[in-house]
Amino acid sequence: MAFWQETPGFELEAKNIQILTDAKQYHGQLLQLIKGAQRRIYITALYLQDDEAGREILTALHDASLANPDLKVNVLVDFHRAQRGLIGAQKSDGNASLYCQALSDFQSNVKVYGVPVKAKELFGVLHLKGFVMDDTVMYSGASLNDVYLHKDSKYRLDRYFLINQSQLADSFCDFTDRYLISSEGVPRIDSRPLPIFSDIKLAQKKLMRELKKAKYDLSEASNQNGLNIRAFLGFGRRTNKLNRLIKNLFDTTEQELILYTPYFNFPAPLLRSLRRLLKQGKQVTVVVGDKTANDFYICPEQPFSRIGALPYLYETILQKFLKSQKRHITSGQLKVYLWKDGVNSFHLKGICKDNHTHLLSGHNLNPRAWGLDIENGILIEDPQKQVLPGIEQEKQAILDKCRLLTGPDDIESLNDYPLPVRKLLGQAKRVKVDFIIKKFI
Repeated sequence: MAFWQETPGFELEAKNIQILTDAKQYHGQLLQLIKGAQRRIYITALYLQDDEAGREILTALHDASLANPDLKVNVLVDFHRAQRGLIGAQKSDGNASLYCQALSDFQSNVKVYGVPVKAKELFGVLHLKGFVMDDTVMYSGASLNDVYLHKDSKYRLDRYFLINQSQLADSFCDFTDRYLISSEGVPRIDSRPLPIFSDIKLAQKKLMRELKKAKYDLSEASNQNGLNIRAFLGFGRRTNKLNRLIKNLFDTTEQELILYTPYFNFPAPLLRSLRRLLKQGKQVTVVVGDKTANDFYICPEQPFSRIGALPYLYETILQKFLKSQKRHITSGQLKVYLWKDGVNSFHLKGICKDNHTHLLSGHNLNPRAWGLDIENGILIEDPQKQVLPGIEQEKQAILDKCRLLTGPDDIESLNDYPLPVRKLLGQAKRVKVDFIIKKFI
């Protein structure tokens, strides 16, 4: 028995799962659910951006609150990310200025909180996913801005699940209330003066200790045999249940493992498990974004910034993997797909094991998610494969924008990169800091 099966999950009916396949659907459904909410709205995301789409969502939240003063509306974003501008932009109060102005303008009951995972954003961010509107959980790795919501011509593709399950929704809200909103380390960031980290430092340390022991409430769960669902929290290294779940999904695969990740940089424990599966003759499929579909990619014609070297670094890691596993690629046992669709970007995460166990998560399957960020995930067990048609339809829509790699020569290598990238990656390798960088990306 896998460790997650030691306790039951929440019973689920297949008709109560809807899988969307594009960002415009996600955008439209989110606005519809916000407008229709009667009791509660809980939004948890890395950020809600001060751009056209972000302002549209925030306005919809305030409008819903004014239309129904009894509606509970809580928005939680990363504390540090909310109080800075975009990377490379001038210093500013960031998205928090939008939150303050909106509260001043609307005077509604919407509350925006900042969750500080670490003292600095570099060392960990709020990467919890999931929006709750009444009894519906909208689960996606997407944050809230123009590109995630496909407001203009560009989009960033993610996975989008609508799950109508009241107990799962309760467990999400209970966790948010009990561990985050109740903490003095999670301040409001929608009124001035904006809090600074030194004011909440001690409370933040206490919060982090509590989160390392925290979990979603499954006390009302009762289903162990049929279609069921449950949530997992991941934070820290030693007691990280989500990491343990992911590793267990790899290690208990009997036939086929399908992985979605935007960045190819597996943590060492997962890479070992992946190699073991291939040695055992199991089928492995990896779907990853092309470097040009990375959100940090900068076109060679534009001014170079160091952050723009990251997509190339990921590609060098992928090429090394392709070289080491060439025989499994040739045999068809390992399939690696590269997603690309014009100037659009790729942000999908998740795992499908043996066509009956599915993990939805914001976890990037990389060292940063493994050891620094606070993550969560939803596990769906589907022994009768009732939701598989929807999962397969989603998969096909993704693969329609992919090409199957036949080996390391199918992607560019260091010598093909723009000169600034070659110089930067070469310097990092010479001074032996590239292995340190890989632990933070």
